[in-house]
Amino acid sequence: MPPATPRRTVLAAALAAAAGTAASAAPAAATEARADEAAAGRAPAPELVDNRFWSTYTDWRCGTAAGTRAVAGHRPGLVLAVPAGRTDYTDPHTGRTGTWEYATWTSPVHTSRVPATEVIASWNAHTPPGTWIQVDLRGTYGDGTDTPWFVMGRWASGDADIRRTSVDDQSDGKASIWTDTFSIDDPANGLRLLSYQLRLTLHRTPGTDLSPVVWRLGAMASDIPDRFEVPASAPGLDHELTVPRYSQNTHVGQYPEYDNGGEAWCSPTSSQMIVEYWGRRPSTADLAWVNPDFADPQVCHAARHTYDYQYAGCGNWPFNAAYAAAYPDMNAVVTRLGSLTDLETLIRAGIPAITSQSFRKEELTGAGYGTSGHLMTVIGFTADGDVIANDPASPSNEAVRRVYRRREWENIWLRTKRYDANGKVRSGTGGVCYIFWPVKSAPSLHRALRSLGLV
Repeated sequence: MPPATPRRTVLAAALAAAAGTAASAAPAAATEARADEAAAGRAPAPELVDNRFWSTYTDWRCGTAAGTRAVAGHRPGLVLAVPAGRTDYTDPHTGRTGTWEYATWTSPVHTSRVPATEVIASWNAHTPPGTWIQVDLRGTYGDGTDTPWFVMGRWASGDADIRRTSVDDQSDGKASIWTDTFSIDDPANGLRLLSYQLRLTLHRTPGTDLSPVVWRLGAMASDIPDRFEVPASAPGLDHELTVPRYSQNTHVGQYPEYDNGGEAWCSPTSSQMIVEYWGRRPSTADLAWVNPDFADPQVCHAARHTYDYQYAGCGNWPFNAAYAAAYPDMNAVVTRLGSLTDLETLIRAGIPAITSQSFRKEELTGAGYGTSGHLMTVIGFTADGDVIANDPASPSNEAVRRVYRRREWENIWLRTKRYDANGKVRSGTGGVCYIFWPVKSAPSLHRALRSLGLV
C-alpha cells in the first residue's frame, strides 16, 4: 500500500495552502459546453484548465532559436544544430562538474485562457548518452510584473551523465516551484499568471555531433476553486481495456537508491502498465542491470528512469511522462480532467489513464488502505458506471484489477481539500492524470484527445 506520508505530501500540503488543484474542461469540449449553456439561457461555467503543447514542425519554427533547428518527418522535433555557447554544470547529486555545449529554443508567449494559480510543464524527448535537457518557465502576472526563469526540470533518459532532478527553493515572493509545479503563493489575493513562455536548453558533450531530440513541449495551466466535494457525473460507458497488471508491493525493499521499491513505486508501476499496453517495453539489454532474482524487472527499470534525485522519489509527474515518451513513437502529457465523463471519453477511444488521488481507508470501499498520495491506472467502467482500475497497491499482480464505487472514486480524485484521519484539512491533487498514446493512432483516438484539448 502507499506510504502514510510520501514525499509528494510535502508538495500537496504546500499546494493546498497556496491554491487548489483540480480538474478541467478542455478547449473544444469547454467551448461547446459554454455554447450549450448560453443557448439554454444559463451563465456558462468558467474554464478551469488550459493546455498548450508545441509539437509540429510549424510550432518548432515559430519559437526563438539560438543554435537549435526544427526537423520535419513523421515526428517533428527540435535538435541542437550549432552550439550557442558552453557552460559548466556541477551536478548537486554527484558533485561532478562538466562542461557542455548548449543551444536554446524559447516558445512564443502563450496567453492562457485560464488566468492560472498553477502550471505544470511536460515534455517528450530522447537524450542519447552525452546529452541532456533543461526546461524553464517564465510568465507574466496579472499585476503586470514578470516572473524570473524558473527551472521546471533537468532531465536525461539515462543517469550516467547527469542525475535527472527538480530544483528546490525557487521563489520570487509571489509564486514558488514545488518539485514539478509552479504555484501562486497566495491565490486568495487574486494574483494569477496570465501568460508564460517555456525555454528548452539542449546540452551535449563538447566537440561531438550528439543531440537531444525534443518532440513535444508544453504545459497545463489551471485555476481550480477549493472544494471538498465535486458534482457527480452520470455513468455513460460500459467498457474495459486489457492492460497489463503489475503490483508495486512485489518490489518491497528493492533498490533503496530508487526509494526502496514497494509503496514508493506506484507512479512508475502505473506508467509501466500503460507503456506495455501500447506494445512498448525495455529490451533485454536495458534490463541487464536488474537483479535476475527480481520478478517484473521492467518495473525496476521504470523506477530507475523516473527517479528524481532532488525529490528523492519516483513520483515526479513530468518525469513519468518523459519516461513513457522515450519509447519509440510515444506521446505523453500531464494534465487535469474535469470528471469521470472525460475519462470515459478516453476509455471509449482505447486510452487508459493514470490518475492521482488521496483518501482515508473508509473513503474508498474495497481499497483496504488509506493514502496521502497514490497513482493508479483507470482501465474501464462497469455497466453501473463504477471505475475499473489497475491499482498497483495490491499484494500481487493477480490482485491488481479492482472495481471502485463511482461516486467515491470521482470525489477522491477531483477534490482539492479533504480531512485526514485526525480531522485536519489536507489537500487533494484534484484531477491530475498522465495520458500516454502512440504517434500513429486511429482517428477516433485523435478526436478524443482533441476534445480534451490535448492535441
